[in-house]
Amino acid sequence: MTMTTAKNNRLNENDGQATNTVILSVDKLSIHTDGCVALVDELSYELTQGQTLAIVGESGSGKSIASLALLGLLPDSLTVTGKVQLADSAGMTTLPIANGKGRNTALRAIRGQRIGMVFQEPMTALNPLHTVAKQISESLRLSGIPKKQWREQSIALLDDVNITDPADKLNRYPHELSGGQRQRVMIAMALAQQPDILIADEPTTALDVTLQHEILELLDDLKRQHNMAMVLISHDLNLVRRYSDDVIVMRQGKTIEQGQTAAVFNQPKAEYTRTLIQQDFGQALIILDDNKNEQSTVLQVNTLQVQFPIEKSLFGGTKRWFEAVKSLDITLHKGQALGIVGESGSGKTTTALALSQLLGNTARVSGQIVVNEQDISALSKRELRTFRSQIQMVFQDPFASINPRMTVMQIVEEGLLVQGVDKATRQQAVIDSLATVHLSAEFAQRYPHELSGGQRQRVALARALIMQPSLLILDEPTSALDSTTQVTVVNLLREIQQKLQISYVFISHDLKVVQALCQKIMVLKDGTCIESGSTEDIFHNPQHLYVRRLLQASST
Repeated sequence: MTMTTAKNNRLNENDGQATNTVILSVDKLSIHTDGCVALVDELSYELTQGQTLAIVGESGSGKSIASLALLGLLPDSLTVTGKVQLADSAGMTTLPIANGKGRNTALRAIRGQRIGMVFQEPMTALNPLHTVAKQISESLRLSGIPKKQWREQSIALLDDVNITDPADKLNRYPHELSGGQRQRVMIAMALAQQPDILIADEPTTALDVTLQHEILELLDDLKRQHNMAMVLISHDLNLVRRYSDDVIVMRQGKTIEQGQTAAVFNQPKAEYTRTLIQQDFGQALIILDDNKNEQSTVLQVNTLQVQFPIEKSLFGGTKRWFEAVKSLDITLHKGQALGIVGESGSGKTTTALALSQLLGNTARVSGQIVVNEQDISALSKRELRTFRSQIQMVFQDPFASINPRMTVMQIVEEGLLVQGVDKATRQQAVIDSLATVHLSAEFAQRYPHELSGGQRQRVALARALIMQPSLLILDEPTSALDSTTQVTVVNLLREIQQKLQISYVFISHDLKVVQALCQKIMVLKDGTCIESGSTEDIFHNPQHLYVRRLLQASST
C-alpha cells in the first residue's frame, strides 16, 4: 500500500471522495500559565479538507502556541483546555491535548502522520550534525517505508518541493543550503509521512520576496496534489490575502475577527484588523546630497570581492573558489541609509560581514573598504579591535545573537567593558542607550527570554549604539517581527538616524521597509550589483528586468 493510498483510506473509507469534509474541529481551546494568564482564550474553528486557514496577529498573540497545543508540544507548566477532534475512518476522534501522562503516547501517532508541521526557522529545526538524507529518512522510517526505498523516496520528495539536483542535496548539511532550500527540505520532511493537515508556522519569515511567493505557491500546489488541509501562521498580510481561504485575526490570545479571507480584507469589522491591513511605515528622511565632500563620506568601497573555497586539492590547497561578491562599489555619506536588496544567495549578508570584518579565515577578500578615511584592511588585529567601535552590526535574529545567560545590562555594556570603561560610566551609558531605543531603565535587569521579539531587537540595537558608531550595518533587523512591531522599529531607526546623524547599511528583503528608511538602494543578484541609485529612481523608474520583477512581487 502506498502512502497516498493509506491516507485516502483514512478519510474516504465510508464516504467516497470526502471533499469539504471537516477533518479538524477546535472548540474553545484555551491555554493558561501557572499564574492564570490567558495565552489563548477560547479559540474555535473548523478545518475542511483542501482548505487553507490563516491565523494572523502580532507577536505574542497566541498564533503559534495554539497550533503547538494540537500536537502536545507545549511545556507541562501551561494548562491546556478545550476540545480538539480529528477525523478518521470511524468519524471524529477527540485528541488528548490536556496535560497528562498518556498525552504523549496518544499523540505520537498523530504527530507527522496525521498533522505535519513546518517550523518557523529551518536552521534551528534541522539538525546541523546530520545530512539532508538522514533527516528525511527519519520521517520515512516512521512511515514504515522499507530502508532500501529511502533514497529513492527522498529524491522524489526533494523533487516534489522543486529542489534542483536532489541527489546532490541529499549529501549536504543544513549550513550548506540556502534559506529557501532549507525551507524546502523542511517541507519535504513534513510531507514524507503524508499528513492530512499541514501546519506552516511563519514559513517565509526570513526569505526574500520572490522566494516567499515560490514557497507559498509550492505549499498551495502540494496541498491540492496531496488533498491536504493547511493552517498558515503568518504576520504577512499580503501573503495571507493571496494564499488563504479563511482567516482568524488574533490579539493577546483573543479572536478579534474570523471569516472568509476576502470578506475580512474587503470589509474588516474590527478596528485592530483595519490597523493591521493599513500599516504605514512612513517616509524616508529627506537628506540633501549637495556639497558632499570627502570628510562627509563615511563608507567608500572599491571593487570588493569575496570568494569562498568549494573544492580542495589533493595536498590541502584550494582548487576551486566560489565568487559570492563580485567587484562591488559603494559610496555612503554621513546620515544616509543605503538599502541592499536581492534574493537569497545574492551576497547581501556576505557584503555586510565583509564590511564589518567578520568573515571567517577561509574567505578570500580583496578590494578596498574605507571607513571614515581609514582603510580597515590595513589595520592590525589590535588596531581593528579599537576601530571596530565605529562600525557596529545588528543581526537578523536577536535571540540568537545575544547571550541568553546575560542580563540586558551585561549584554549592552559588553563593548564598553572590552574597552576598559569604568563601571559607573558603563552603567549610565547603558541607561542612556536603552532610553535611545525607548526602553526604560528597569529592562536592564531582565534576561532575553523575558522580552518580546521587538524588545530583543531594541536591546541588540542599544548594544550597537552604545559604542557611538558612525556606521551601523543592519542585517534583516525586521524580518522576524510582526507588521505592527516592524513599523515601530522602522520609526525608531528613522528617529535615531535623524538624531545621531548615523549612516546605515540596511539589508532587507522587504522593499516597503527599505523604501521607508533608505535614501539609496543597491540591488544584488548572484553577487553582482545590477542596479543602484536613489530610492525614488529605483522604485519609480527601474531599469533592469529583475528589479521590475522584485518590485512587482512585493506589491502583490
